Amino acid sequence: MPSHRLTYRRRQQYNTRSNQVRTIKTPGGELRYLHIKKKGTAPKCGDCGSKLSGVPALRPREYATISRPKKSVSRTYGGSRCANCVKDRIVRAFLMDEQKIVKKVLKESQSKKK
Repeated sequence: MPSHRLTYRRRQQYNTRSNQVRTIKTPGGELRYLHIKKKGTAPKCGDCGSKLSGVPALRPREYATISRPKKSVSRTYGGSRCANCVKDRIVRAFLMDEQKIVKKVLKESQSKKK
């Protein structure tokens, strides 16, 4: 609810996304604009693009101030991939190894026939 009697408290004088304000009443009884910070977006999974659970949505600079355990999850690829994508990677790697073993066994069995 913008008020005509109030002025912005920063240099930016246009109603932009980075200059959103809220009207508050100070303890002294006067009305004043309170600048609202922009909301942070949650980190996304690098593979599927879904939000990572367990990691807070902050502004980029705020990640520097919070502790390391709050920035990631205690799992392989914890802060960059979601659980489903990690599971898919593990299964894919296992199947690739199995495929290599099968090829090796087939090659050995063919060489024994000759």
